[in-house]
Amino acid sequence: MSDHRIRFTLNGEAQEVDVPADRTVLDLLRLDLGHTGTKEGCSIGVCGLCTILVDGAPLSGCLLFAVQLNGTAVRTVEGLGSGGTLDPLQQAFIDEGGYQCGICTAGQLMSATALLAERPQASDAEIRNGMLGNLCRCTGYYGIARAIAACRAPLDR
Repeated sequence: MSDHRIRFTLNGEAQEVDVPADRTVLDLLRLDLGHTGTKEGCSIGVCGLCTILVDGAPLSGCLLFAVQLNGTAVRTVEGLGSGGTLDPLQQAFIDEGGYQCGICTAGQLMSATALLAERPQASDAEIRNGMLGNLCRCTGYYGIARAIAACRAPLDR
């Protein structure tokens, strides 16, 4: 199987890599590019651990082939925050108890980032529905929902 050259942006930085046709995005990120924040869980796209943003849309890195990234903008948990400063959502996860063991946190953060980008004033129900694809065995989800709610845009009055 021959390699394919792909070009894409990863967390704002241009990338050009050669990948085999069967290379998953998850393996490209973790093994080839050293972005280990994105985790592997179920490998069938139902747990949310490998959630990344591709052109702003939350997608499962375990289900995508790396060649599908050609020409896209990809954002991973490493792309949140800058210069050693946490993104407000990351800080809210800390403040509101939105994580415990950390395994699902990266996927939760990426899904929540996409949700708030699409619905800046998401209702509590929209937050719960928007996060259905992300499983957590530790928190009970209440801290996660509080963290996302804390980052909602204020209503203009």
